[in-house]
Order: sequence, then structure tokens, then C-alpha cells
Amino acid sequence: MSKVVLIVDDEKILRESMASLLEDEGYEPIQAENGRVAHEILLERSVDVVLSDVRMPEMDGMSLLAHIKQLAPQTPVIMMTAYGTVEDAVSAIHIGAWDYLLKPVQFDDLLLKIKRAIEFSEVSRDREIMAKQLAAGSTFHNLVSESPNMIKLFEVVQKLSTVKSNVLIVGASGTGKELFAKAIHFNGITHNKPFIPVNCGAIPDGLIESELFGHCKGAFTGAIRDRVGFFESANGGTVFLDEISSLPKNAQSSLLRVLEERMVVPVGDTRARPIDVRVIAASNQDLNKLVEEGEFREDLLYRLDVVKLQLPTLSARKADIPILVHHFIDLYSRQMNKQVSGITNGAIRALLSHPWRGNIRELENVIERAIIFAEGREICLRDIPFTVDYADDDSGEDLRESIRQFERQHIIYSLRRHHHDKAETAKQLGIGVSSLYRKCEELDIPKTID
Repeated sequence: MSKVVLIVDDEKILRESMASLLEDEGYEPIQAENGRVAHEILLERSVDVVLSDVRMPEMDGMSLLAHIKQLAPQTPVIMMTAYGTVEDAVSAIHIGAWDYLLKPVQFDDLLLKIKRAIEFSEVSRDREIMAKQLAAGSTFHNLVSESPNMIKLFEVVQKLSTVKSNVLIVGASGTGKELFAKAIHFNGITHNKPFIPVNCGAIPDGLIESELFGHCKGAFTGAIRDRVGFFESANGGTVFLDEISSLPKNAQSSLLRVLEERMVVPVGDTRARPIDVRVIAASNQDLNKLVEEGEFREDLLYRLDVVKLQLPTLSARKADIPILVHHFIDLYSRQMNKQVSGITNGAIRALLSHPWRGNIRELENVIERAIIFAEGREICLRDIPFTVDYADDDSGEDLRESIRQFERQHIIYSLRRHHHDKAETAKQLGIGVSSLYRKCEELDIPKTID
């Protein structure tokens, strides 16, 4: 596919001559007689290179350059200027132009600079894609982590995604049980099939079997029509049974029969209906203890617990707090259209010291609230809805290590964000380049980040 070059110049003869030359060289030239027309073109389509005169009526080249840096910051711009106005071109370089040409334009020089600009653009695009892939290396279907125990869980999820075996997910409230269930379902062979989440604790005992397996018209008072249950609705896909520990004893027996026979019988019916459903159950309670207490069927537990995922609390994976914080900052900044991109040391210290009894869900809520109230580009301590008395903190060593881990993760995040450009990273962090190198050495940050 031909590379598109937008030529912007109010001198018609020069503009058409360059267009003819570029067309002969295999490019697709587009012409604009001034910056305003060029801006309208760029609003409608993308181009590979912009070749613009500096001084033009209606909208000059400098104003056009400013618009391009907003509309398409990766598009290289080559400015053209007369010999007596070289300072304009130099100024353009300072605000983001890729290069400049002196008039009268030497066509060999023009072709060489366009070729190099396109090569530069393609390399920059590849670096950006690579940086995004590196950043995405610590995420898995909206699951975010860099801790070894979580990475092992991600590996198990990938294996489970290729089969329809039943899974039991165990973990405290807010640890991401439904996210793991969705990752299993949407990452593999069931991705285009139904995913039906069911909160067992939210359904009245008298209605649970009807909700799960359906009912026939007249089966009970209020059953005015036939109803398909969650299991039939999920046929071919996944039923996610959250809070499975709250399932009543009679419903446990019915669920066991369904798992064994792969058939459902709606309430009030006698005809069994075949189903093909994978069950993912989740619990924040110890089901083995409930079995010992006679509150949960042991044979049902065996059927559900083909593969168990034990999710750690956030306190057990504090090294993940920095990457989770950045993840939620990016998420809610985009949603709220706010320019928040970081967090102060005081705020992160408060987050690292917090007990997080609500786990990741609590952290997400805290960051969402902080984005709402943040007045600058960073979340500050005043934006956090709790404070920590560090004088009474008896976990000083853990806190210092957590802060060290945050600093390490924050620098790695910034390096990836700036495509490993040390100068740009140091500028964004507000430190000198030599300080950045020293920090990388102190924090054992590898020279090449995978």
C-alpha cells in the first residue's frame, strides 16, 4: 500500500510539482493550499507524512503543527521554509517537527527526508506496540499482577480455558473470584457461549431450584408460564455459582444430580433435559469445614472441586499494589476524562500501610474516589479517604520494603510508558538521568525489561 504524503503549501506550482514527483516515486500525494484545509483533511483521514510550508494564509505551518501534535502525535512533520526564515523551522523542530527543508526544495533531499521520516514513524509505532505488549504482560483478561503466586494461577487459568472441567474458586470477598471465572470462560473454548453468573446468596431458598433449573407453568403459586432456568440458558457455556456455601441442602442434592447426569428437570416437570454446562463455583468460606459441620454435602464438594483456585488476599500480594494502582488510575482517568496519571509518595505510603480487608474491590473503590477528588495530575494524600499513624505502625520493615517495591514498579512502569527512553523517563519522574541510573541499580531494575 502506498504511503500517503500530505503536501501543504500556498504556492500551487511548487505543490503540484512535488505531488507529481512523489506520485512517480510510488507515494500517494494529497494537496492542501493552507493549514486550515490540511487540518480538515487530517480530521477525516490519517497520513504517513506531512510536508508543510511555514508561512501560509488562514492557518500557518506552526499552527498546523500544533494541531497535528494533538490529532496524530506519531505523524512526522517536515517543515519547508525560505532561507531567511530558518529560525521558524528551528522553532518548529523544538515543538515537535521531525525535520525541515530549505526552499527552493531539492527533490533528492525531499525524497530522502520523506523516506527517513516514514522509517522513523514505523520504528516508533513498533516500539509503541512492543511497549503495550510489555505492559500487557502483567495482565490477563482484566486480571492484573506481577507476583509469582498470581502468575501461576494465570497459567492454571490458561489450561482450564481449553477444557470444560468444573472449577472451585476460593478466596476472601473482593479478591476477584468472578474475574477469574470470566477469564476461564472468555479466554478459551467457551468464549462465544453464554456466561451466566448466579449469586446463590441473593436468591430466596424457595426459589433457588426454579431459578437454577427452571419451572413449568402451574408448578407453584405465581408460576404463570414456563420458565427456562440458568443452567439451560447457559447451555454450551458456563454457570458461575457465587457464594455456593449458601446453597440450601435440597438445592445441593438437585445440583449434585445435575452434575452427575448432565440433565436438568424443571420444577413441576418429569422430563429430563440434557445440558452441556461447565460449573465454576466460588466461596469465601471453608467448604471442608462446612462439610464437617454437616452444612455442605461432601459428594457435591468432590464434584465441584475438580480443580481448585485459591486466591490470595491483597495483603498477601502487596507487591501488586503499585501495578493495580496504575491500572485503576488509567481505567478511571479515561472513564472520567481526567488528566490524572500518577500518585504521590505520601498517598502510596498510605495505600501500602492500609490493611485492605475489602481486598482489590476496596482498592478499586478508593482509587475511583481519589480520581473524582484529585485536583492535579497526581493523586495526593488528601484524596485518600483514610490516614495512617506511622508512629504506631509496628510493621516498619514491611512498609519500607513495600515502598521500595512501589518505587521499583513505578520506575519500571514509567520506562515502559516512555519506550525505555531514560531521558524522557527521568523528566517525567522529576529526577536527573544520573539519578535514574542510580535508582535502577539500587532497585535491581534490569537494563532490559521483559
